[in-house]
Order: sequence, then structure tokens, then C-alpha cells
Amino acid sequence: MPQLKAIVANRPEAHRRGPLAVNHLAEAARIMQEPATLQIQFQPVTESDLDTLRDWIGRPHWQQWWLAPDEEVSYIRSMIEGRDTTRPFIFHVGGEPMGYIQYRFIGDHQNADWFADHPWLADLPSDAVGVDLSIADASDLAKGIGSTVLAEFAQGLVTEGWRTIIIDPDPNNARAIRAYAKAGFRPIPALFGKTGDSLIMRYQPGTSEQP
Repeated sequence: MPQLKAIVANRPEAHRRGPLAVNHLAEAARIMQEPATLQIQFQPVTESDLDTLRDWIGRPHWQQWWLAPDEEVSYIRSMIEGRDTTRPFIFHVGGEPMGYIQYRFIGDHQNADWFADHPWLADLPSDAVGVDLSIADASDLAKGIGSTVLAEFAQGLVTEGWRTIIIDPDPNNARAIRAYAKAGFRPIPALFGKTGDSLIMRYQPGTSEQP
């Protein structure tokens, strides 16, 4: 999956292990439906969205960080069919689809296979989830959309009782790092040098530069 990831600690009582019913997305969507100043909404991905996502993922600014479109879409299909616990959304700004965001349960990846390549996962709480974010059109980059959407997403989770929110951009992805900083994320010094091709940043409520 791409490097544009956040990790969000969730309430233990809200985390269901194993295969999820397809309607788990409706439950997750309820958390995210409060409108923001910019009328941001998070709609659960459905089968009808997969062709749109395949087109988006194939665009050059996505392909810097994401896998091949068919491979990524196969993962997203597993999510909406309940074989993967990750929760995928299309985010809309002013009623228009503007990009993709998802969150995953990190505890589901805290095992020997994942630790082999990502040992720093062991330093995270087991009741955590990861978020990936990308803007649909390159023409909408560097306009503050990503940071605004991410801040709204993170703050919505905090309001619902989710606490530790961490994002892990590639250290070479300066644009993402700037956007995440504007959204209220700060590097975690204790993890410097431990996370390979990821810079781990933690969400600090109240530090967002968003209105």
C-alpha cells in the first residue's frame, strides 16, 4: 500500500477482529458524516466506485506512491466485501468527489510477517488503525485540500473517542509532510531512525492550521 498512511488508535470496544460484514462501512461512515466548514463528507466505497478508483490510481501523481491500479483495486475490493478489515472512503468536497481515504486496524498487522519488514509496528498500540490518503486530480494538489480533509478526518475520530493518530509519509514526499504538518501532525522523535522509508508523525489536536 502507499506511504501516505496515518495510524489512528481506536476504542477497543469498536474494533471487531476477523472478517467483517459488508455493512461495517455504514457504521464507519456514521462516524465521518458531520459536515465541515468546506462541506467535506466521507462516503464508503462501493463496487460502483472501483472503476473510478482504478482511473485515479493510474495517474502519475498516484503512481509515485501506490502500486499498480489493478493490484490496489483488488485490495479495495477485499475491503468492501469484508475480507479485509480496512475501511475505504471517497471524500467529497462541496459535493464533488475529490479523493480517497481509508483507515486500517494496525493490530491486524502486528504479527511476525509484518514485523519482519516493519519492526516499528511493535512500538504502536495494538488498538490502532492506518489511513491512506490521496487527491484524485493533480491539479488539486498544493491547494490545502489534503490537509483540510485529513484534519477533519482525524478530528472526527478524536471526537468519537479515537486518540493516537499517526501518519507515516515517505521522507522524500515533502509535499505530503507539509500537508500533514498543516493538518496537525508532528514527527515522533523516539521513532527517528527506526522506521526505514517512513517518517512517523503524530496528530496533535489543536495544532492544525485549518480554520
